[in-house]
Order: sequence, then structure tokens, then C-alpha cells
Amino acid sequence: MLPDLERLIQLQKIETRAADARKRAADAPERIATLDAKLTASRDAVAAARQALADSQNARRTIEKDLLALQQRLAKSKETLMEVKTNHEYHAMQTQIAAGIADVARVEELMLVNMLEADEITARLKKAESALKAEESAIAAERKSIEAEAREVEQVLAATAAEKTALVPLIARPHLEMFERVLKGRHGVAISEAVDGICSVCRVRLRPQVYNTIRRNDSIYQCDHCQRVMYFTGVHERSEAGKAAANKPSSQHGDPDLH
Repeated sequence: MLPDLERLIQLQKIETRAADARKRAADAPERIATLDAKLTASRDAVAAARQALADSQNARRTIEKDLLALQQRLAKSKETLMEVKTNHEYHAMQTQIAAGIADVARVEELMLVNMLEADEITARLKKAESALKAEESAIAAERKSIEAEAREVEQVLAATAAEKTALVPLIARPHLEMFERVLKGRHGVAISEAVDGICSVCRVRLRPQVYNTIRRNDSIYQCDHCQRVMYFTGVHERSEAGKAAANKPSSQHGDPDLH
């Protein structure tokens, strides 16, 4: 294989590793923000349940106060009933007592509803607290993982930078400039393998004579369509499709867009 072609292939591997590492580093803040949002949501759920329980307890105290006042009023009405002198007063007090009993029953019903709601809120609070505890544990572990990954990314970037520094001076300047131009214009991929007569990246079919030239790996040849530097590993040479592409008559041209 042509030395510069081999070096460009190696340089592409270095660039790919570095690009992957930079992407992981760029994704880290968003991952951390997602964790923070999940933790905040869990804490808000606990806070909301606690507030709901406090509101329920305040409501119960108000109900208990109202119930006590109604019970005292009913007791007084019953005492007064024993002191009335006339049938009219007696019937009036009976009506008042009946109303008092109804009021007590109504407030007792409110008390029962409040107690049932408090039980539901308490259960919800316990569930939210349990979920928060599990979330805190999981998020702490995830944060450690992100931090470890960040250290790994730094090591990869340092290693790839050193490898690139050592490799770049060995590549002929025209080849290097061409590689960097294609790398920038083709989303970080400047090298492509020729597979069964096709550029494996852009998927455009190569002309047979071009494919045969690429298979020798003795020159720097760019794909006519995507401009990436082509190379051949030989692993596809035995496939029927590869043989057909290599042996196809030169008069049969490939994709017309390539010309």
C-alpha cells in the first residue's frame, strides 16, 4: 500500500476517535441537565405531597374546631330542652336539636373524608420519598459515570492529539491539505473503502477501471462523487459482486452523475 495512503487511513482513524470523544464531551452538559431535571421533579413531588399533607392537617384542625363547637351547641340545646315550659318551646327546641344533630353528622362526614384523603396523601408521600431516594442513588451513580467518562475523554483527546502530531509531518503536504479539505466538507469522514465496486460511504458505483486502480492501493484516488480518498482492503475481492465489478467491461460506465 502507498505509504501516504496508509497514513491517511490512520489519520482518519485518529480524527474519528477524537471526534467521538469531542461529541461525548459536548453531550455531557445535556446529560447532567437531564439528571438535574429528574432530581428536581422527584424533589418537587415530595414537596407537593408534604404540602398536601400539611394542608390536610390544617383542614382537619378546622373541622375538629367546628365539630367541637357544634357538639357544644347541641349539648346546650339538649340542656335547654329540659327547661322549656310550653309545647311550642319544646317543639322549637326539638327542631333546633335535629338541626344540630344534622350539622354534627355533616361535619363528622367531612372529618371522615379528610381522614381518608390524609391516608392517601400519606401513602403518596411515602411513595414519593422512596422514589426520591432511589433517584438520588441512581443519579449519583450516573454522575460518577459521567465524570469518569469525562476523564476518559480527556485522555483520548490527549492521545489522539499526540498521535496526530507525530503522524502529520510524515504525510505529503498536498495529500494532507486535500484530506483536511474533504474532512471538513464531508462531516469528518475523508476516507472511504471500495466495496464490491461501490464507495462504501456515498454508495455510488465506481467505474470498473477506477475500481481496479483503487484495488492496487498504490495511488491517492478520490471518489468521483463524494471526493473521499478511496482504498481497498481485499476482504471483498472474493465476493461475486466484487468480481463482477472488477471484471465489468470498461465500456459500461457507472453512474452518469460521476462524469
